[in-house]
Amino acid sequence: MRWSTSVSIFLVIAGLWQMSEGGYIKAKALLAQHLLQSAWQESLSGKKRVVPWPWADTWPVARMEIERLGIDQIVLEGSSGRSLAFAPGHIAGTAPLGGLGNSAVSGHRDTHFRFLQYLEPGDQIKITPATGETLMYAVITGEVHDKQDTWVLDQSEDGLTLITCYPFDALIPGGPERFVIRAIPVSQNKLMKSVLL
Repeated sequence: MRWSTSVSIFLVIAGLWQMSEGGYIKAKALLAQHLLQSAWQESLSGKKRVVPWPWADTWPVARMEIERLGIDQIVLEGSSGRSLAFAPGHIAGTAPLGGLGNSAVSGHRDTHFRFLQYLEPGDQIKITPATGETLMYAVITGEVHDKQDTWVLDQSEDGLTLITCYPFDALIPGGPERFVIRAIPVSQNKLMKSVLL
């Protein structure tokens, strides 16, 4: 009897610890977005590399919005684990957000980029780099690729590539597959025509 009580208490404590750990990660991601919004506002005023907290080794480079899904996120420079813990990150070596070429952004499948599974062809993605100019992209594909398929970062065409681990409900993070959204620039004239039709 005493042994089963001890085991029961241990299991309850372990379960509470696991639930709090999951809640902590989500709370940290939400708090970070608030601090990032503040740093983003400073970036829009012309300041360069505004860090969201004193020890940060990254800074906001763009704002990403998807109206249909209610997404409004700050994108950080770099895609290290430290950056991705707080927000989606621009992948080094790809075009800067708002620049010519293929801008690639990665994020965690269970926090900031969970919404990728709900994007559909034709969905509009609004990117606002620190220059303040607004760029629109239209989703053309959402596909699963092997993580070794680095051709998705090819710089030969202008576009936006969003990448996260796959499957979305995997128990073990990382895995060999990636879910990749590819989007192409939409000119303001084309965007206005599609709105008017």
